[in-house]
Amino acid sequence: MDGKKLEYKGEEALKELEKLTEKADEVQEKILKEILTRNGGTEYLNKYLGGSTDISSFKHQIPVITYAGIRPYIQRIGNGEDSSLISAHPITEMIISSGTSGGEPKLMPSIAEDLDRRTYLYNLIMPIMNQYVPGLDEGKAMYLYFTKAEMPTPSGLPARPVLTSYYKSKHFKCRPYDPFNDLTSPIEAILCFDSRQSMYCQLLAGLIHRSKVLRLGAVFGSAFLRAITFLERNWAHLCDDIRSGQLSSDVTDSGCRTAISNILTSPDPQLADAIETICGGRGSWKGILGRLWPRAKYIEVVVTGSMAQYIPSLEFYSGRKLPLVCTMYASSECYFGLNLKPLCSPDEVAYTILPNMAYFEFIPLENVVQVGEEGEEEDVAQDKLLDLVNVKLGCYYELVVTTLAGLYRYRIGDVLQVVGFYNRAPQFRFICRRNVILSIDTDKTNEEDLHKSVTIAKKLLEAHDALLVEYTSNADTSSVPGHYVLYWEIVYTSVDVAAPLDERVLQECCSAVEESLDYVYRRCRSYDKSVGPLEIRVVRPGTFEALMDLCIGQGGSINQYKTPRCIKSGSALHLLDSKVDASFFSTRDPTWNP
Repeated sequence: MDGKKLEYKGEEALKELEKLTEKADEVQEKILKEILTRNGGTEYLNKYLGGSTDISSFKHQIPVITYAGIRPYIQRIGNGEDSSLISAHPITEMIISSGTSGGEPKLMPSIAEDLDRRTYLYNLIMPIMNQYVPGLDEGKAMYLYFTKAEMPTPSGLPARPVLTSYYKSKHFKCRPYDPFNDLTSPIEAILCFDSRQSMYCQLLAGLIHRSKVLRLGAVFGSAFLRAITFLERNWAHLCDDIRSGQLSSDVTDSGCRTAISNILTSPDPQLADAIETICGGRGSWKGILGRLWPRAKYIEVVVTGSMAQYIPSLEFYSGRKLPLVCTMYASSECYFGLNLKPLCSPDEVAYTILPNMAYFEFIPLENVVQVGEEGEEEDVAQDKLLDLVNVKLGCYYELVVTTLAGLYRYRIGDVLQVVGFYNRAPQFRFICRRNVILSIDTDKTNEEDLHKSVTIAKKLLEAHDALLVEYTSNADTSSVPGHYVLYWEIVYTSVDVAAPLDERVLQECCSAVEESLDYVYRRCRSYDKSVGPLEIRVVRPGTFEALMDLCIGQGGSINQYKTPRCIKSGSALHLLDSKVDASFFSTRDPTWNP
């Protein structure tokens, strides 16, 4: 990518955006031609194209794949074989995707140029925001960013989440000073792997600079709510630090201590008293964000897709006075596009795909009803895919990408709806992730994985003459962190059973389910602490028959009814909760190292 374009700011960046979207078809053809010319000699493409770089051959010969189709090549590279298996440029790292394969994290190939493209997209955000919210260069941003632990491949390539990759890169660490991106958080606190110490120091820095903060945010809505909950528990300790001018001895990370010492330079009892008055008063925490950071103009967080469940809580803490802003659409595999109307309502967010990020194709879906059903791995005919500029308004599609790093016609799994066009570039609303039924943070649990986990756990009941006859689930985000809830209806197979199961049996069932869920869930539970302990709520006999009656009474067909494996309906959840006899939680963290 042209290095100069990474430096585009203000009007230059917006003019470049106009050029890209006005010629979206030309840009897409150019990037696909570049991919084929550069990578045509790789083992993967050569197998199908025999050295051809013809676009028509690509569209007729290259299969549409899921992770299973590229995994053997990625494993070979991870084990030490040359990057030329899939990419002409050296693969510099593997990006850990939030999706999983067989309980292990998916690894996505990444080349040095990918960081340029990510940075390019980030550099467009502020010129867009400044059109709607002027004066953002006159203060600071309290953005809470966190890095996660890395795990090298056998060949020594680093394997890490995409945001950890970006925060550790020179593009972020060594970026030139820009008043539009002046963060309260020291880089040392962002890069601290201990999430508690990182959170503590970033919030402390944000409170010290409270009079200068114009923007609040985190990547996901779930992470920002965790920060608020952390603040509720620790505001008194933070005030003590500010009042004394000394960082708590509980923070032991040397980088954090050094960085905070440059901010916390002297006692400030007046600031500590002001924060104490706000946080320690008897009133509700409704609108607390505006009181703590009175100059803040918006909260930047992802609240589309599964993160929409956090909107009511975020609005409560902001008092509905701070807009929730979703700026960009990205994944581990590729960065896609931007929200050009960032102050819109969260349910109206649409992302404009930037045609220079990758080559994009789309699998037409007749309707969104089929999403979430079993059988997502069906083959897709090559000639059924549509190019970026040929999608139709109002229609639903599954996104497919081809990247310079070595993914070819790879199914991302996101279902999108076309809601408009910006010049020739389509604008999409994110609908859902295929087959995902439960999600709290970056975890994505599908129906098949949940069923496998429950099947393993319910075997623990058999030794106690008990049988699981039916179940469903819900992602409970009424508290932070949220957690999975399973509703179980249990019957006893022996007339001699006179008492309910010992609570330890159900607690073990909770743990067995968690141990059987995928790597990302287990990491969120055990390392990130962004998901709480799984809960099993045992309901009275006949509950699921009542649930069926409710669904049929609301217009469902008795001939086609099957128990939904995830419940989101308020009336259905009310019914289930009204029939709960007992509740049990997992009592230990699941293992998370893959």
